[in-house]
Amino acid sequence: MPERQTHERTPGPAELGAAAAVFALLADPTRLQLVWLLTRGEADVSALTQACGASRPAVSQHLAKLRIGGLVQSRRDGRRVVYAMPDGHLKRLVVEAISRADHEVSGEPWHD
Repeated sequence: MPERQTHERTPGPAELGAAAAVFALLADPTRLQLVWLLTRGEADVSALTQACGASRPAVSQHLAKLRIGGLVQSRRDGRRVVYAMPDGHLKRLVVEAISRADHEVSGEPWHD
């Protein structure tokens, strides 16, 4: 029998608060784009700045908020700081949110 990927019990206040905090951090379009970029692999601030088109200070501030919130991790690689998102739950959440938005924007029918 395959392992279940969902939790069966009803979430309590702690779980709901933690989930709401994740959604709050993802509510900013630039932070959401940065996290989406990190679903594709780790990257440094320069690459993320170039990919999202925001200023370097803005990208650094958004990454700091995401790191403090526990959504991304950072590590030093020489003089660079490299960011990654190792949480598979968060990766799937972000990909699904962007996929849903694509359906809404494009008018494609919803999936079951």
